[in-house]
Amino acid sequence: MADIEGNKNAKQFAEDVAFANTGDFHVRGAANLDWGMKDRLSRIFRPETGKTVMLAFDHGYFMGPTSGLERIDLLIPRLAQYADCLMATRGAIRTSVPANYNKSIALRASSGSSILQDDLSHESMVIDIEEAIKMNASAIAIQTFIGSDGQKETIEALNKAVNLGSRYSIPTMGVVAVGKEMERTTRFFLLATRMLAEFGAQIVKTYYCDDFEKVVSACPVPLVVAGGKKVPEKDALTLAYNAIQGGAAGVDMGRNIFQSEHPEEMIQAINKVVHEGLTSKEAYEFYLDLANENLQVGN
Repeated sequence: MADIEGNKNAKQFAEDVAFANTGDFHVRGAANLDWGMKDRLSRIFRPETGKTVMLAFDHGYFMGPTSGLERIDLLIPRLAQYADCLMATRGAIRTSVPANYNKSIALRASSGSSILQDDLSHESMVIDIEEAIKMNASAIAIQTFIGSDGQKETIEALNKAVNLGSRYSIPTMGVVAVGKEMERTTRFFLLATRMLAEFGAQIVKTYYCDDFEKVVSACPVPLVVAGGKKVPEKDALTLAYNAIQGGAAGVDMGRNIFQSEHPEEMIQAINKVVHEGLTSKEAYEFYLDLANENLQVGN
């Protein structure tokens, strides 16, 4: 066992120094991966920007038909064209996402709990790797609870996914879960994101936090920031802007898009922040102008 007594707090993050092992590939930490893995990562992260806008609509796997996701067959046709990657379950994809959309898929591959349980942390890998291959998944997503009762089993599930994904050149996205009793501090996210990367995840989905630049610097794979709970559109765009400015390789938003008053305009505004470098103020003005323009056309 490692001796953690007297362990010193990390300080040398060198946030202003670019990641050293990029090579000629646009995805952080992927220079030494094989061709198939890089091809899938290139479908998720745009080669011209190195970033991604993911649309998450996997909430139903433990929440059921939450607001905005009552009819995913009607929702996805409105939004898919503006997303680089769709994050969802196999059931949602097969039933409600036309195959001719030709979008990269981050396949939700872990499950085990529902909102009827107080503790949502006990998840395992429930999708066979053959299923991910059949669905042409660009990544498999595993929820990982660091510091909770379900830590051991979710870490085992993540490592299982990494092992299988490496065999077939399918990236694994480790999803940092934050439960009701879990801290949301810089220290926690430094620990959780680094652990998932060290286990071999090629992408880590996490939350924005104070000193986010340190978290990015300490994690050798791309970080994608979750949108979290629904907030006003201006605040969601500020979150996206701060995340990208802090070094995130993209955002994975769900409720802040599909629960928006104007979902199509919102995801286009998010794209402006992630891929075109607009400030949150500029993106919010774009959102309002586009929404007003579309309302006038509709009338």
